[in-house]
Amino acid sequence: MPKILSEERVVEYSTEFKVRVVALTNQLKVDTTTIANIIGLHPVMVYRWRQESREGKLVEKPSRRISMTKTTKNWSQTDDKEIRRLKKQVEKLQKENDFLKKWEMYLKDPKPKDSRS
Repeated sequence: MPKILSEERVVEYSTEFKVRVVALTNQLKVDTTTIANIIGLHPVMVYRWRQESREGKLVEKPSRRISMTKTTKNWSQTDDKEIRRLKKQVEKLQKENDFLKKWEMYLKDPKPKDSRS
């Protein structure tokens, strides 16, 4: 996770985190800016990490750390269908949320008074 380096809130992310974010953007069929917003990053950072990964500058160094969790999970077709269904649902809800935000801003905007007397 991030490490704060100074009082100015300069954040440094680990290479492992960067590699995972890049892998996430490559795996999902979602816009990179959406993923960046969900994670709480600026989209430019994610684009830069993706570019560094393509250039070979961003490579995860092998670790001697041993994972204590099982990582071997066999995905079935029903899991894939469920993931696709949930992604569609998330997309639909994001569109609804965007619409509601726009509608809220429209309602907050003061209306000009009618000049006819």
